[in-house]
Amino acid sequence: MTNVRDQIAAIMDQRQLTGRYAELVKQAVADPSVQAWLTAHKDELADDAVTRGAAKIYEYVTARDGKGEDQALPNSGYMPQLVVSNRLIDIMYEPTPAKIAAAQVAHQASLITSVNMPKAIRTAALEDYDRTGRAAALLAATRFTDAMDEAPQAFHRGLYLTGPFGVGKTYLLGAIANHLADRGIASTMVHFPSFALEIKNAINDHTTEDKLDRLKKVPVLMLDDIGAESYSAWMRDEVLGVLLQYRMQEELPTLFTSNKTMAELTDFLSGKEAGKDLEEVRARRIMARIRFLADEIHVGGQDRRNGPR
Repeated sequence: MTNVRDQIAAIMDQRQLTGRYAELVKQAVADPSVQAWLTAHKDELADDAVTRGAAKIYEYVTARDGKGEDQALPNSGYMPQLVVSNRLIDIMYEPTPAKIAAAQVAHQASLITSVNMPKAIRTAALEDYDRTGRAAALLAATRFTDAMDEAPQAFHRGLYLTGPFGVGKTYLLGAIANHLADRGIASTMVHFPSFALEIKNAINDHTTEDKLDRLKKVPVLMLDDIGAESYSAWMRDEVLGVLLQYRMQEELPTLFTSNKTMAELTDFLSGKEAGKDLEEVRARRIMARIRFLADEIHVGGQDRRNGPR
């Protein structure tokens, strides 16, 4: 684009003006699309607009057809458009439909923050979700997305998807996230065991609070595989507890997946499963926050890790 302008500026220097250039300008002005534009805007243009705008017309045709130094222009995502400016001819460069579509795709992708999540969620879609044995889960997901569509700023109870390995819990979260992104709603998906390890490692560089704060405030949070690994009391109370307390108080939509039912997760967090000292009160506090934030939904069916989603 700049190269074309520089080229034209040089050509317009009287010392370099040649008969060949005059012929090229004449051809540009005679271009059918240029003539059509001039006819459509004749009442808006000054009497000498074509003479004074000859260089602009030449630039337009050259850039449009990729015949100047910047021959990649038609493929760059921008194309020239003739416009009227102060009754004279000028040019503006506008993004092509393909460029706009690509930008929309990029923007949609930017609305989903994925931390240690499988690649399959990138293309997950509710319409592709196999209902066999999972109709209730799909219905709950659809109701949640419908509610978010109608009132994205309001609080909507999320889902606590529970079921065995491989039945499509994580995929369903991804499908929900992609649906929300289509509506311009941002979400963050986090594999919680990996996040717990990241938080633990961040103690040494004193960044745990920053990492936790970023997660606390996201518009829609999805915690995948909660309860998959044992937590220390600090991780349970000062990380998970603080995170869920904030989201409960601020009424921010939160979703979960787990291989444990809520009752099983209560025992897990209290230490019953591992035979540790009971800490039921603290565990029940965590569960009270989860129950406030989400409805428990069982996801059934067969293991689909190597088959249909």
